[in-house]
Amino acid sequence: MNEPKLTFIGGGNMATSLIGGLVEKGYPATAITVSEPLKENCTRLSDQFGINTTDDNAIACRTADVIVLAVKPQVMKQVAESLAGSLNHRPLIISIAAGISMDALASWLGTDLPIVRCMPNTPALVQTGAAGLFANANVSSIQKQLAGDILDAVGISCWLSEEADIDAVTALSGSGPAYYFLIMEIMEQIGVELGLSSAVARQLTLQTALGAAKMALDSDVDAGELRRRVTSPGGTTQRAIETFQQGDLKALFRQAMNSAVLRAQEMSAELAD
Repeated sequence: MNEPKLTFIGGGNMATSLIGGLVEKGYPATAITVSEPLKENCTRLSDQFGINTTDDNAIACRTADVIVLAVKPQVMKQVAESLAGSLNHRPLIISIAAGISMDALASWLGTDLPIVRCMPNTPALVQTGAAGLFANANVSSIQKQLAGDILDAVGISCWLSEEADIDAVTALSGSGPAYYFLIMEIMEQIGVELGLSSAVARQLTLQTALGAAKMALDSDVDAGELRRRVTSPGGTTQRAIETFQQGDLKALFRQAMNSAVLRAQEMSAELAD
């Protein structure tokens, strides 16, 4: 059985990571096409993965079984409308553009198309991404499986029951890497203030973050229980945790993540115009 033909519109970082993950897991490069206006990007992708490349979106889409829209949200309307005439065969559409609603995509592409909205995150670039997906009613079970397999090539994917949940995914895992980077940045800086060299503070911070994540992934208990297990009564960790709690860190995180949800909703409204 031949693998479905995949076309990526846009050859940027996220498309590159998805293609790399698929090829690494055995997806045939000959079944993958990227449509990209920059010749140097086409050459890079062709040389790196052995895939097909073109600068003609319409030609790339006409025989595709799956089309991944990997362009910036600001140009999505223009790109989608230009593709509408090449989608009569009703391929599966996967959009990885933030803030573009299902209604907007359907109005630009065609209202009866099977469409999946996806919110990936940047760790997909190192094959450890997390993505939330939502499918419209036109997506078949086979297409849903295929969409999940594409995103799972660079990490994990979770299906959502409501489109509005995409905004929560944006606030949690979409923006989440930056939260951890901020915490790591602060820990490194304070480690230096406490007398460590920059190199040592960085090395210990990164390994601590990696170790904590691995412990959580490998454990059969939740993060709260893990925290309790590594917090000795009356010890240094308890004193630090109590300080975080007294400063109401949870409330600050809640405010920050709700702000991210609000901004996602604002962007959706702005980009739909």
